[in-house]
Amino acid sequence: MAANVYNELEARGFIEQVTDSQKVCDLLGNESITFYVGFDPTAESLHVGSLVPLMAMKHMQMHGHKPIAILGGGTAMIGDPSGKTDMRKMLSREDIMENSKRIEKQIGSFIDLAPGSGQVIDNADWLMNLSYIDFLRKTGRHFSVNRMLAAEAYKARLESGLSFLEFNYQLLQAYDFLVLFRKNNCKMQMGGNDQWGNILAGTELIRREMGKDAFALTFPLLTTSTGQKMGKTAKGAIWLDREKTSPYHFYQYWINVDDQDVLKWLKFFTLLPMSEIEPYEKLKGAELREAKKKLAFEITKIVHSKADAVDAENAAESLFGNTGIDGNMPVTSITQRELDDGVSVVSLFTRVGLTASNGEARRMARGGGLYIGSTRVDDERKMITSDMFIEASMLLRLGKKKYHRVRIVG
Repeated sequence: MAANVYNELEARGFIEQVTDSQKVCDLLGNESITFYVGFDPTAESLHVGSLVPLMAMKHMQMHGHKPIAILGGGTAMIGDPSGKTDMRKMLSREDIMENSKRIEKQIGSFIDLAPGSGQVIDNADWLMNLSYIDFLRKTGRHFSVNRMLAAEAYKARLESGLSFLEFNYQLLQAYDFLVLFRKNNCKMQMGGNDQWGNILAGTELIRREMGKDAFALTFPLLTTSTGQKMGKTAKGAIWLDREKTSPYHFYQYWINVDDQDVLKWLKFFTLLPMSEIEPYEKLKGAELREAKKKLAFEITKIVHSKADAVDAENAAESLFGNTGIDGNMPVTSITQRELDDGVSVVSLFTRVGLTASNGEARRMARGGGLYIGSTRVDDERKMITSDMFIEASMLLRLGKKKYHRVRIVG
């Protein structure tokens, strides 16, 4: 076993609540355990809020523990009421399965899924074929309605209305933990702090059914220094899917974090040793720019690839006039009025002089030679609008070396 991962998680701020800190610390320090984290496949991609459990899983695996990522293909048919003021939109089984495939691929960017190392399991494998009467007799008898209603996730929904469908969610999540304990010797569940009640229900079910101990550990629900939910912007969520949030825009999100947040995010979202992060604590103001660049590069490298991180870094350096790849880059202005109607990507490349004609621009697009930031243009009919600009700027690239900056004026 490597050094105790509990100490690493604690130093980086991952631990919000734990069933018994000393027992869990001893457990993680003395043996290699199997643990699990659940992921909700109600969208086609995870967003940056999921980075907390993903990075915790990565640290756990690096220290010799075996992760199981549970895709809630079964529980998503019900909907988790935690943190929600209204009932979730009901998805079809087909949509949930498609979302799960995409999310499994994203999880594979963080943990090793080789046999014997880590795995992704869909809880639909055991939940979809449950006999409801048998389930109530064997599992439901262990749950107190009074205790369930006292849980924060349920209390918050009582005023707006809690459906009986959602009320079943805690039973199903607890049953997941019991199944994994039996089949995989899974001793601990980890998750966001809004899941504390659900996870404890699982440990209690295991104690009642098996007469054995299981453990719970939750992460803080992260907000920025301004109180905003992490990963939320004026333009919406920051996704891990490159088609929904390009590597360049992903990189820019981290470059633009508030000065008060950068050290916290370095601890959570990079694998840099704490000894490398600590010197940044002495920096202030403009000096923190280097810390932000380090944060943006490291997390873009993990979520996407090192090549994407390098491309995004180079594009950002050039776009904002730093000591980048082309300090004297030409600039073309475009008006807000033009962008209101949309400007075709083909005509924009021709207008700025990167291509000699619209025909050449179309050919280059088909050949994969046109880029906006670090993202390749894969649709020659794409329309450029103002919401694609970062701080009123956009970087166009032809091939590997020809760049041009476009700025919004008026």
